[in-house]
Amino acid sequence: MPRWLPRAMVLALALIAVFQLGSWAFHELTGLLINILIAFFLALAVEPAVSWMAGRGVRRGLGTFLVFLGVLVAAAGFVTLLGSMLAGQIIKIVEDFPEYLDSVINWINGHFHTELRRVDIQEGLLRSDWLRNYVQNSATGVLDVSAQVLGGLFQLLTIALFSFYFAADGPRLRRTICSVLPPARQAEVLRAWEIAVNKTGGYLYSRGLMALISGGAHYILLEFLEVPYAPVLAVWVGLVSQFIPTIGTYLAGALPMLIAFTVNPWYTLWVLIFVVIYQQFENYVLQPKLTSKTVDIHPAVAFGSVIVGTSLLGAVGALIAIPAIATLQAFLGAYVKRYDVTDDPRVHGHRGADAGRGVVRGVGRLWRRRPGAALPGEDDRDGSSSPDA
Repeated sequence: MPRWLPRAMVLALALIAVFQLGSWAFHELTGLLINILIAFFLALAVEPAVSWMAGRGVRRGLGTFLVFLGVLVAAAGFVTLLGSMLAGQIIKIVEDFPEYLDSVINWINGHFHTELRRVDIQEGLLRSDWLRNYVQNSATGVLDVSAQVLGGLFQLLTIALFSFYFAADGPRLRRTICSVLPPARQAEVLRAWEIAVNKTGGYLYSRGLMALISGGAHYILLEFLEVPYAPVLAVWVGLVSQFIPTIGTYLAGALPMLIAFTVNPWYTLWVLIFVVIYQQFENYVLQPKLTSKTVDIHPAVAFGSVIVGTSLLGAVGALIAIPAIATLQAFLGAYVKRYDVTDDPRVHGHRGADAGRGVVRGVGRLWRRRPGAALPGEDDRDGSSSPDA
């Protein structure tokens, strides 16, 4: 046996064991790593506000605490108002449900000549196996829901603590990272960090401004239609439509449509039409102007990044995908050499008149070569020569 063979076997087994241990640790710590990633992007988002306060003599720790306190108070107030609104509307819907059911039954009886009664429908629902199974499953799932709520609160606390430390000790964290790198690499790391702060903060603030405009526009509509809780609904539409990519607009418009239905069913249609029209105005007019200097990426790239982020990290990936792609694009753009584009009509999508005539000539040749067509120079069936002959 060669002398190196036992050492090679031991080394191979050690590498396999280390790989298995690393895979197991990474799988177990995936949730924590995702929380740290979210906290890092939150720290980048609040970095401009914290730096602005630190530049005016406020300690970074105190400035970070004030920023997080403001965000917490705003979020708590919004959740409280939204919860009270939903509770009141749910109670109203439950109280008015018999009237809605009577109107539906009368419509069905009038159009289909049936003899349905509300008492029969209610008794059928109360005696149905589906309702009994649903109640049993709901009773057994209360503990699971409670556990999920506690787990979500612990996750939010973890993210808040990590993001607070990242924002408060940002300069120390940068010094620690740069201390293990050569000077040339330190400049690149600091440049990438600055780009990430600018893009993430710009994305957040531009979205906040669009949320304010969207909320104001929807508030005017809801107030005009005399829909209850118009301010809370406007804040809901503004936040959800801007900070939940792709499907946020439809989720945001569903709640005002439901509340408007309790006032007048026709108001639901008006709210839907306004949501669709405003979305087009925002996509083609408002958003390009507000995000051209902060997150200037192509809409197709943004949509693809959201899909990729959702596939990798779920809802978290969808939220951080756009600022991450904008940061990467800006960082790579500084190292990609660009050249002047030649003045060719094809660059602007114009093929020219010669290209068009070439296509017409090609179609003409195919038409003359169709089965049964006489080619130039051939005699006709009656023996006379073709005009070309």
